[in-house]
Amino acid sequence: MTTPIDLFGSALRFYPDGKVRASERQMTTSDSDAWQIAAFHVETDADVHADHWEMHPEAEEAVCCLAGSARLYFRPTGFDESAAAVQLQAGTAVIVPRGRWHRLELDTPSDLMSITLRQGTRLEKRTDTR
Repeated sequence: MTTPIDLFGSALRFYPDGKVRASERQMTTSDSDAWQIAAFHVETDADVHADHWEMHPEAEEAVCCLAGSARLYFRPTGFDESAAAVQLQAGTAVIVPRGRWHRLELDTPSDLMSITLRQGTRLEKRTDTR
């Protein structure tokens, strides 16, 4: 018998052989070749590690805002640039290019979803003030 899966408590992993499994959410690197879909209810910037940049070297990432409002920042690629922000409202998404450093900040408590291959994911503490 098939039972419902709590997407706010588990992640779905999609494997190259076509299998889909529910498992523990993994927000750091993974040695799995499965794509992860994970949903999160977040209340504060600390819940989205706003003090860190994140990067996925093996795949693009879809960051989706299901409810609430958030800003996704792309780290500058040059010395004379500032971080570019994309506003996410409920029902919108942004695709983060493979290998691009990014981070989130919340405008309001939100429900977010990420879809990516976590293999090789890196986090780096922010040293900038904005």
